[in-house]
Amino acid sequence: MKGTKMLLGCALLAASLVVSNAQAQTTLRMTWYSDGNEGEVMSDLLRRFEEQNKDIKVVLDQVPFKAINENLPVQLAAGQGPDLARVADLGGVARYMLDLRPLLKDPAYFETNFGPFLEWMRLPGDKTSIPGFMTQLTLTGPLVNKTLFEQANIAMPGPKATWEEWAKAAKDVATKVQAPFPVAIDRSGHRFFSLAITQGAKVFDDKGEPAVVDDGFKRGAQLVYDWHKNGVMSKELWGSVAGTAYRGANDEFKNAQVVMYVSGSWQIGQFDKTIGNGFDWVAVPTPCGPANCSPMPGGAALVAIKTTQHPKEVARLVEYLASEKVVGEFYDRSLFVPGHLGLAKQGLTYKDASQQGKAALKVFSEGVSTLSPVANKLQGYVHNRVIFNAVISRLGQAIAGEASLDEAYKRITADIEQQIAERTKK
Repeated sequence: MKGTKMLLGCALLAASLVVSNAQAQTTLRMTWYSDGNEGEVMSDLLRRFEEQNKDIKVVLDQVPFKAINENLPVQLAAGQGPDLARVADLGGVARYMLDLRPLLKDPAYFETNFGPFLEWMRLPGDKTSIPGFMTQLTLTGPLVNKTLFEQANIAMPGPKATWEEWAKAAKDVATKVQAPFPVAIDRSGHRFFSLAITQGAKVFDDKGEPAVVDDGFKRGAQLVYDWHKNGVMSKELWGSVAGTAYRGANDEFKNAQVVMYVSGSWQIGQFDKTIGNGFDWVAVPTPCGPANCSPMPGGAALVAIKTTQHPKEVARLVEYLASEKVVGEFYDRSLFVPGHLGLAKQGLTYKDASQQGKAALKVFSEGVSTLSPVANKLQGYVHNRVIFNAVISRLGQAIAGEASLDEAYKRITADIEQQIAERTKK
């Protein structure tokens, strides 16, 4: 009887310890989107973190990119956001980010390795906050179906070729091999500016205020407008959505329907996997304009959200994921250009990438040195999403025949002034 009571007592003690441990465990929610396989990689890293930190459980809520851009800001404004989120509109979400600096063991590590990109996450006047880290640095640029050029027996333009030269070559190839899309550019304000800045767009005036519609901007807009008229670009892509909606050409490119796809480095991991041996594709440097050959920088960051009830645990998770060994593995397995200065200097092996993938990553990595100061400034501007949305919405209307280019220019300027005023009113 005594033995039975002892066993029962031990069982009750064990059960109470399990309940106690379960109650002590903190659950963190991370909202996440993926361009390729990075959700799988992050899940693996989180599993290892949980093994080393038994008191923390991380729930990875994977959502489409559209939900990050459109739904998440609404949730954050209502105070209902997650503990952490992977975001691309850094300036737009900056007001909801938590400064982790007081909770980090080594803030200097973040400053040294993520310093220039931390500025993209800060509100005007903020020089010190550390809300998170870059999950990747991205650059815009063209991905070209090399096989179609070979089938058409047409030489690809060289490294310093202009946009016009690429447009003509892509159109000639498409005509010869009967490809439906000579050039496809993501329906995105961010992607449009990779063209506009090469044409001389300055974006800001001498005081640092938006002055978007200048001669360089108009040259870029006229090119895209004309390309939709003469068949270099197809209205089927940009015309399939309206307003500020994003539209990529991923499916069309991987199905060998696009000769040149202007998108960016984040596509490498996906295309390396989905295209496989279907055809040869290459990344090429950003075509040149009268001003420069600059791509647009960008990227996504994993950031802490102010409304979290568990800031210390969030800081511990961010420190783990941003540590050189762990974040290096993340970049390497996801095939991303590192948003970590130390790793960028060392270089990554990308051991799981094909030769095509490795070559594309090299082209995009080299593009960092060609970035225009205007491109860097626009990416770090707190209201850049306002500019991107106004441009793509109104330019889209002109291409659809709903407005003239001159009308689109006036509406872009008015939209930007109005929306920035609404954002900044007290």
